[in-house]
Amino acid sequence: MKLPLSIISSLYRTVLRNPKYRWTVILASLLYLISPFDISPDFIPILGQIDDVALLFLFVGGISELLTEWMQSLNPSNVKGEVHGESSTPETQTVDVDAVAVD
Repeated sequence: MKLPLSIISSLYRTVLRNPKYRWTVILASLLYLISPFDISPDFIPILGQIDDVALLFLFVGGISELLTEWMQSLNPSNVKGEVHGESSTPETQTVDVDAVAVD
């Protein structure tokens, strides 16, 4: 069973990835962060900032993933798995290791 926080995180990132709702989620997140009305009011010393910090981490993480994907789509030659212009397929990736026991 998934933890409730991982479910919320997964749901937030899924909705953020949907182009139809992306700007709504971004604007709602920013509005929630600057709004004085929260799940836990900000005037309560540590508890008041927990929901804001959690949302901020989700927001920054989701936006950074979107920006990373967008930058990779702009420059398709920088895709993971390519080294010096050669594409690496599972057949060409061979790792030869001579293991030695250390006593």
